[in-house]
Amino acid sequence: MSSSHPPFGSERIHRVSEAIRSPLAGLSKPAAYLAVPVRFVAFWVAVALPFVSLPLLAGGLEGSEPIAFAALLVVNVVALVVGHGHRADVRDR
Repeated sequence: MSSSHPPFGSERIHRVSEAIRSPLAGLSKPAAYLAVPVRFVAFWVAVALPFVSLPLLAGGLEGSEPIAFAALLVVNVVALVVGHGHRADVRDR
């Protein structure tokens, strides 16, 4: 049983590698336009948020502060994941 299109042909490999290099390729135009500013904000939130956590750690975590610190940590991790691709397209040029 032969097929004219092998499952891992060079054209298919090329399309998959292009999709991996360009994460916005699969999004619709409006979503792609929104993804850029969302990644920008997430990137800078991930950069700045540790500085907000420092006073909490310096003063000690008392009362409800451990919950606030855990929330900041979760927000920071989410921002790191979302903002990871910010300006990646510029570095690849």
